[in-house]
Amino acid sequence: MTERDELREQIHTLVAAYYRQAHSAVPFTPGESRVNYAGRVYDERELTAAVDAVLDFWLTAGPRAATFEDGLARFLGLRHALAANSGSSANLVAVSALCSQRLERRLQPGDEVITPAVGFPTTVAPLVQNGLTPVFVDCELGAYNLDPEQLEPALSERTRALFFAHTLGNPVEMDPVMAFARAHNLYVIEDVCDALGSAYDGKMVGAFGDLATLSFYPAHHITTGEGGAVVTGNSKLARIAQSVRDWGRDCHCRYNSPPNGACGRRFEWRIPGLDEPYDHRYLFTEIGYNLKMTDMQAAIGLAQLEKLPDFIAARKRNFSCLYQDLRCYEEFLILPTWSKRADPSWFAFPITVRPGAPFSRRDLITFLEGRNIETRLLFAGNIVRQPGYRHIKHRTVGDLPNSDIVLRSTFFIGVYPGLDDARIAYILETFADFVDSL
Repeated sequence: MTERDELREQIHTLVAAYYRQAHSAVPFTPGESRVNYAGRVYDERELTAAVDAVLDFWLTAGPRAATFEDGLARFLGLRHALAANSGSSANLVAVSALCSQRLERRLQPGDEVITPAVGFPTTVAPLVQNGLTPVFVDCELGAYNLDPEQLEPALSERTRALFFAHTLGNPVEMDPVMAFARAHNLYVIEDVCDALGSAYDGKMVGAFGDLATLSFYPAHHITTGEGGAVVTGNSKLARIAQSVRDWGRDCHCRYNSPPNGACGRRFEWRIPGLDEPYDHRYLFTEIGYNLKMTDMQAAIGLAQLEKLPDFIAARKRNFSCLYQDLRCYEEFLILPTWSKRADPSWFAFPITVRPGAPFSRRDLITFLEGRNIETRLLFAGNIVRQPGYRHIKHRTVGDLPNSDIVLRSTFFIGVYPGLDDARIAYILETFADFVDSL
């Protein structure tokens, strides 16, 4: 062992000791401790991995990013994963890739994309950025996913794609959705940012469509801090998506490619109108950005990826505990619903206050927050009513009544692995206290 190796081992030992001193869990005190809806779940392995990456000082995407991509692809059963700097960037890359001039059936400005009105804004933003027209369909209360029965009414001669999220980890009813897409030759992008590990009919969500996106923000199933990914089984789309992510350049070399490139002819590429060959690293075939993940982020992601099965199991367990005990309040609350063919890896536990209940959503979340239980609304609610999206070019199928109910009456609480039995019991006790106070 070299002196450098010995120093690295000493640093690892010190980082682990520092974690135990500075990051160890604080005992839970009901009513005083914050019960978060989500958060980072980590130990000394993530800190050590991050510091190890810093010691190598590979500041951009390097060997750890490549290994992380390979691990994600294996987990989802897909051929390609492209790590990005956020889930929002992944959405932008996925939509932009389908607008590539290298595709025979590319999306063009004015084409329509069917998408649910209930969701997170960055599912819709890339459509607007690429000059596409979102066609908003309503959701199903309880499931909060797009209503498959609204797909046919949404169809027009300009419809070219579907882009939807598996809301809060709850898989969309994929059979009718994919049958509709195949019947009309439509692209499908799955937003799996809240649903890593969810399955439908035994198949991972994200593996159904042409492209799918992931997020590794601290609230999600695994975290790299900021981070995301585009995944696909289609090699051509993967190549285009990589180009969009990597400044728009055509070169697809990884960090360890030889000087003459993976293609073996780096300096022999042609630009129309130029008499001499051009360096492939500076041949730009897409309108692109720099949206890559750093190696330090990927190092954390690799440690998290090892824990993903346990994280998923904990989310399912916490969801089940909440669901079983909150069922006694269904007179007042709409609890989550999911397909018999779905195996959700829940991001959160959604609740809708029923119309006619003797209290409002505001009453309930004020009570929960007053007891230090964190809540969140279901993202944008009906995005058509949000100030930033009210005036975009779009169509809607009907008046979106369920989306309006979500806007007014839906919220969610956490199920993430950081919630132990004591915290879950406290949440349930607080709901009981609220109902008793009516």
